[in-house]
Amino acid sequence: MDLSLLNQTLRDERQVKAEIEKIRRRLTRSWVLMEICGGQTHAIMQSGLDQLLPPEIELVHGPGCPVCVTPLELIDKALAIAARPEVIFCSFGDMLRVPGSNQDLFSLRAGGADVRVVYSPLDAVKIAQQNPERQVVFFAIGFETTAPPNAMSVLQAKALGLKNYSVLVSQVLVPPAMHAILSSPHNRVQGFLLAGHVCTVMGYQDYLPIADQYRVPMAVTGFEPLDLVRGIYSVVKMLEQNEVRVENAYARVVKPEGNLAAQAIIQKVFQPVDRNWRGIGRIPLSGWGLRPEFSEFDAELRFDVGNIQTSESPLCIAGQILQGLKKPFDCPAFADPCTPQNPLGAPMVSAEGACSAYYRFARSSASMKG
Repeated sequence: MDLSLLNQTLRDERQVKAEIEKIRRRLTRSWVLMEICGGQTHAIMQSGLDQLLPPEIELVHGPGCPVCVTPLELIDKALAIAARPEVIFCSFGDMLRVPGSNQDLFSLRAGGADVRVVYSPLDAVKIAQQNPERQVVFFAIGFETTAPPNAMSVLQAKALGLKNYSVLVSQVLVPPAMHAILSSPHNRVQGFLLAGHVCTVMGYQDYLPIADQYRVPMAVTGFEPLDLVRGIYSVVKMLEQNEVRVENAYARVVKPEGNLAAQAIIQKVFQPVDRNWRGIGRIPLSGWGLRPEFSEFDAELRFDVGNIQTSESPLCIAGQILQGLKKPFDCPAFADPCTPQNPLGAPMVSAEGACSAYYRFARSSASMKG
């Protein structure tokens, strides 16, 4: 099918409403579903699905926003490295406004630091080639989707013999975060919408034991309105029938085993490590770090920024929002004083942050109830 025609079909209002009516007919009670990915949150709210769905379906927003969960101490390490005169610090653009303890990368750049926005880690490798007298650092954040290109940048730098390239790594993984949410005594989540782009890389086999352990059904979904409502229908149908499976509602893109070539690149460069998640805390084996044979490319070791003291805003409740316990409008700082222009926490900054979605699409407690 032609791509433009496919996209038109996936956004067809008539088909979306028909799928929502199927959900309505299935319901006998209320259910709490979590979309694990911040990109899904924005897609749901931009298309108005959160307001079109039956009121019995409550959508809560998971920690699947890499900018939002990058720990404060790592932001402060990035700031400490970027402030050094010999460093060219490279990052994706949405990291520049994420607040550290005292400032952000954007204000650091305004003060004269050489902080550059790149669109790929391979761009940072090119900058290192072009500036052999400078140290070039790439802020390697993200879930499983960004791990292959981040790993490739390290492999390319090694092949080129670059001694002035390193990565500040904050790679995190979805399944351990789901374990942390589901094992919490405060957990409310009864079903999951899994992120299609993550499953494109990693497949969805790792979610099967999680579904079985916690008796929580899941569906892999894409990001178009019809993809999302079909995923919601899959989960609702399983809940109503008291069935537990992981269904693939995004089969045109996602294979059960994922992309094996991409996984091989990840495994060559990275190994599982414990990670701190901003607002949530330390989750065992929830991230990737460089393997010892690539330690020369580790910016934390190269610049000795291990001893960093951090200070979070006492007003921000990002951790509770990222765990699906509260909504952005429950935060006393939401929209005043916390805005995208003056963010107190990362979820108000990121293009995938729940708070920025609520702010951008004018969602409030009153509108959600209405």
